[in-house]
Amino acid sequence: MQRPQERARLASSSGSGHEAPGDEAPGDEAPGDDAPANAPATGENLCPDCRGTGVLDGKPCATCEGTGRVTQGIGGG
Repeated sequence: MQRPQERARLASSSGSGHEAPGDEAPGDEAPGDDAPANAPATGENLCPDCRGTGVLDGKPCATCEGTGRVTQGIGGG
């Protein structure tokens, strides 16, 4: 499932509708994201609440907004 912002953006574009992970526009963060997409030292991971399904209790997961993915910090320092 796509975030509402992604659906609106895809509906207005002439693309294939299939975007690579990390192609989200700035400001397109889900509540469970630790950082904006494409931020340094971050990467996509499965949502810890819905375990990557995008669904929790029969509804779109609020943490990942139904995508099943969240952006998290990686590495250390």
